[in-house]
Amino acid sequence: MDDAGPLFKTGTPQSHLSTAPSPSRRRRRMTDPFALFNEWFAQARETEINDSNAMALATADARGRPSVRMVLLKGHGPDGFIFYTNFEGRKAAELLENPHAALLFHWKSLRRQVRIEGAVGPVDDATADAYFASRSRDSQLGAWASDQSRPLSSRDVFMDRFAEVSARFEGGPVPRPPHWSGFRLMPERIEYWQDREHRLHERRLFERDGEAWREGMLYP
Repeated sequence: MDDAGPLFKTGTPQSHLSTAPSPSRRRRRMTDPFALFNEWFAQARETEINDSNAMALATADARGRPSVRMVLLKGHGPDGFIFYTNFEGRKAAELLENPHAALLFHWKSLRRQVRIEGAVGPVDDATADAYFASRSRDSQLGAWASDQSRPLSSRDVFMDRFAEVSARFEGGPVPRPPHWSGFRLMPERIEYWQDREHRLHERRLFERDGEAWREGMLYP
């Protein structure tokens, strides 16, 4: 890794799929990592066939044993990256035991990746309630019917439970289950990876330094 470079807070995002020389061969521009994410994410929503907000979420239990799964990004900004889950499932148990995680976005259509690492904490009830209210009714009912990550004897059992909760809440709103909420990952490190010809990839690294960010580059 080269010199980490100066601290900064704002700047101009880099355009995508550029054929121009790498910024490492020019005077380095200072960039807001969240503005850059907004730009790349907006482009991914235009080019990805399915689920541009899909991301791999890696967690580890208290003994450091890792696990990973795909989840959906449901909010993002300088305060963090938000996803939702059943708090009685494995991922939530691991995050509550060991509140650190890593995210990975892979946008194949753009030949890009974004890696994000940081501490994790639950969102507040108002944020979780607002998102839950925006879900489709069947998705809301599914949150009540599923004992996420626990053994299931047959799919028929699950569908019977779904029918039961559908009948229970028929004719009225579906409240958020007490065991269902969200987590916010507060980034400490963000890497932007851009594919280049001949495996001469470009890797831009942002690391939090107090209230600011330090930008550097990594060898591919």
